[in-house]
Amino acid sequence: MTRTVHLALYNTLADWEYGYAVAGINNPEFQKNPGSLAVATVGATRDPITTRGGLRIVPDLTLDELRPHDSAMLILPGNDIWNTDAYIPFTSKAREFLDAAVPVAAICGATGALASAGLLDDRTHTSNAAEFLDEVGYAGSALYRDEPAVADRGLITASGIAPVHFARAIFDQLDVYEPEVLDAWFALYADRDPSGFFRLMES
Repeated sequence: MTRTVHLALYNTLADWEYGYAVAGINNPEFQKNPGSLAVATVGATRDPITTRGGLRIVPDLTLDELRPHDSAMLILPGNDIWNTDAYIPFTSKAREFLDAAVPVAAICGATGALASAGLLDDRTHTSNAAEFLDEVGYAGSALYRDEPAVADRGLITASGIAPVHFARAIFDQLDVYEPEVLDAWFALYADRDPSGFFRLMES
C-alpha cells in the first residue's frame, strides 16, 4: 500500500528547501520499501501557485479535501506569506494533523507561522534563529534548540539553510531508508564525503 506525503503549495514557496526530501521520497532507489511512498501537492485552492524561483505549479488537491488519516505527513516549506492571513489555513491544517498524531515538517518561515499559531509552545524545535521566532511573541522560547533540524513528537522543524538536515529528519520519521543507507546519504549530501556515494552503491 502506498502512503502519500503531502507537500503544501503557496505563492513564494521556497524551491530549494523541499527538493532533497521530495526527491528522496519519490525515488525508490535505496529505499527500504520501494514504492511505498509518493508525494502529492496541496494548496488552499486548486489555482496555480508561483514559487520563489518562478515555477508555476498546480496543486493536486485542496486543504479542505485533505484529511490527516489519508496522509503520512504534511510538509510546509518556507515562504514569504507565513506572517499573513493567507497562511492561516496551512497552520490550521498543521494543527489538525498534529492533533491526529500525523507528522508535520516545517522549515524556515513555516516555523514562524507555527510559532505564531502556538504549535511550538510545548515541543522542542528550531528555526532560522531564536531571534526570528522571538519576534512573533510565542511562548515556547525555552524549548528552542540551536540545531539545523529538530524532531519532537511528530513535529519536525528546520532552519531554512538546512534542507539536507530537514530531509534526513523527514526520511527518519517516515522510515524511508535503513539506518546505514540514511547515514551514507547524509555523509554524501551534508558532509560532501565521497565515501557516502560508494556506500550507497553497495547498499
